[in-house]
Amino acid sequence: MTAGTATAAGAGRGVDGDAGGALLVAGDVVTDVVARHRGPLASGTDTAAAIRLLPGGAGANVACWAARHGCPEVRLLGRVGADTAAWHERELVASGVRPRLVVDPDAPTGTVVCLVDTAAAAERTFLTDSGASLRLAPGDWSETLLEGVARLHLSGYLLFSEPGRALVSVAVASARARGVPVSLDPASAGFLAALGVDRFLSLVEGVDVLLPSRDEACLLTGLPDPADAAAKLSRHVPVVVAKQGAEGALVARSGAVCARVPAVTAVPRDTTGAGDAFTGAFLAALLTGATLEAAAAEGCRAGALAVEGVGGRPPRGAASRGL
Repeated sequence: MTAGTATAAGAGRGVDGDAGGALLVAGDVVTDVVARHRGPLASGTDTAAAIRLLPGGAGANVACWAARHGCPEVRLLGRVGADTAAWHERELVASGVRPRLVVDPDAPTGTVVCLVDTAAAAERTFLTDSGASLRLAPGDWSETLLEGVARLHLSGYLLFSEPGRALVSVAVASARARGVPVSLDPASAGFLAALGVDRFLSLVEGVDVLLPSRDEACLLTGLPDPADAAAKLSRHVPVVVAKQGAEGALVARSGAVCARVPAVTAVPRDTTGAGDAFTGAFLAALLTGATLEAAAAEGCRAGALAVEGVGGRPPRGAASRGL
């Protein structure tokens, strides 16, 4: 499985309005088991649920949403097991993404069980087995992946394994050498807490745009107010776009919030992947020349669409048919 040849150039035009070129995403590709139940889980017995098996992974989701929102070329570097490699490649191609999936000879594709409480604003809890995604490493990287690329996006899940951290270092260095701006989504407040704030901030050195959730921004700064947190983070990373769910998004630069973007009203069924949808649409908008504020508004629209469906990927004409 190969990434293909780029058709457009135009890298390194900063964080605002850098139209043209491809988006390269490096990150996780996993299989989601989405179980939608109503009310608390009944410990020790059965809880009725609607269960679906769907393609997922933060990196893969971002790539699919970027393609859905008009990014002319989206590439994805990920690592999967032989068990589901062909299925994941088909699903990505059908969503308009050009995948380069490294097939791991020893580890299965990662699996995430998404428990969605439909009685609690469709909030979800994840049980995560990252599988082969944890083994994405510098040996999977190639300088040719950046040919014709205008933006590189990294899934924060890469930071939660030693091979992934090494890949992030190599990828950021490669992108900076070519003048390609880099964005990163911290991915998981739970994993961030285990990694440590100081370590995270050192690992994202060289990143141009950080896209944390409200909880992640507050965790990374120790501040309870998301606006204060976004502002403080923007002293470490040039641009911070803090995703706030039903409260929209904040854009911060140089230590101050410069835009507050309202949310789009939605009736949530499943909040899985809403942040990925925001990120994908945001990056797609930047690549078509939008300002940061306009791109964040596109992200809010995508997030609203995402929570009204089930699973982390954008809707397609035909539903996923399984493995």
